[in-house]
Amino acid sequence: MAQSTTLEAEAREVTGKGAARKIRATGRIPGVCYGRKKQSQAITIDPTALDKLIRSSESGVNTLIDLKVAGGGEFDGKKVLLKELQRDPVSNCALHADFFAIDMTHTIDVAVPIHLSGTAPGVMMGGIVDQVLREVHLVCLPHSIPAEIVADISHLEMGMSVHVRDLALPADVELTSDPDLSVVSVAAPKAVEEEVVAEADEAAAEEGEEAPAAADSEAPSKSAGETSGD
Repeated sequence: MAQSTTLEAEAREVTGKGAARKIRATGRIPGVCYGRKKQSQAITIDPTALDKLIRSSESGVNTLIDLKVAGGGEFDGKKVLLKELQRDPVSNCALHADFFAIDMTHTIDVAVPIHLSGTAPGVMMGGIVDQVLREVHLVCLPHSIPAEIVADISHLEMGMSVHVRDLALPADVELTSDPDLSVVSVAAPKAVEEEVVAEADEAAAEEGEEAPAAADSEAPSKSAGETSGD
């Protein structure tokens, strides 16, 4: 289940792109806190401390954080959840963080990672495990956020799939993702797929060659009939 960890933050008064650049130049990043019926508050945090917190917690980005805001404010001492962490697409460095204040008595929407378990028999036959869905969306109370959802693939033969509806979920969570979405499948190797496509193309070509031959065989009989009629 979700763990609670402390994160130090500082209140900030100045906002905007210019201010954000200056904050990043000091080794910190800008952030914002918001919540139900609460006025948002601008803060700064140490991105290294945030990354360490996320990596060390079994709940990852769904860790419940005890936020300590130097300078005070409505979010000082509140439990928050990291809702969005913007990163530089090239360096992957954190640029901005959004935190949502949690009411432990109200349900919240969360995205929980999906992890695979077991070895698919289809892999022994040369198949390739293809995981197309990495997280599932749930609604639950904050203290019931699962660290992960496990997808068992130990029964998957070649061409078989696990869908969202097949996932085993805790009793105290509600699924909001489309149950018909595919999570993971065991696909044939690309070389095999190309061979099947080639065989299909060859079969179609052979059928296409037979059709003109049949038309040619009917032409003489039609001509002969017309000649005998004259």
